[in-house]
Amino acid sequence: PCLLPTVSDVPRTDYDSIKAYFVDFLKKKPQGVILESYVTSGPDWCMDDGIYEFTMGATGDKVKARYSFVYTLEGGEWKIAHHHSSMMPEAQLAASSGAPAPIPDAEVRSLFSLWNNALATLDPDEVAKRYSKAPCLLPTVSDVPRTDYDSIKAYFVDFLKKKPQGVILESYVTSGP
Repeated sequence: PCLLPTVSDVPRTDYDSIKAYFVDFLKKKPQGVILESYVTSGPDWCMDDGIYEFTMGATGDKVKARYSFVYTLEGGEWKIAHHHSSMMPEAQLAASSGAPAPIPDAEVRSLFSLWNNALATLDPDEVAKRYSKAPCLLPTVSDVPRTDYDSIKAYFVDFLKKKPQGVILESYVTSGP
C-alpha cells in the first residue's frame, strides 16, 4: 500500500504507518464529501480521482483536497493499493507569500514526453532518474508498488526489454491558480 495523506508530509507504505496516521486524523472527527470524481477502470483494478472536502467535527474546520484512490481486487474484495490526498494549492498559496507562478497545462502535459523519452533510451537508470526522491510507482506489469530509486530501476530493467512507448489518450490537468 501507499498512502500520501492530506495533512502529513510523510508517505505511509505499510500497515503500521497508515494506521498511525489515521489514529491521529480520526481524533479530528472528519466527515468527507466528494465534490468531483473521475473514474477509470480495468480488469481487477479501478481508480477514482477528484476533489473532496472534509469537515472536522472536532473543530468545524474544513479541508478541501485533491485525491486519488487506486483499488485492486484481492480475494474477491476491493482493497486500496494507493491513496493520495493533498490540500488544494489555492489554500496553500494563500497562506504563503511570493508563491511561484502556476505551471501551464501544456507544460504539465509535456512532462510525460520526458518520461517517455527516457523509456526510449532503454536505460533503466535514465527512467528511474525521472522519479522524485519520495516516489510511488504503481507499475503496469507488476503488482508491487515501488517507493524508492532502486526498486523503480529494478522494475524497468525487465520492463524496458519490451521496448515500450506510451501515448496519452486522455488527460485532465489540475495545477495551481
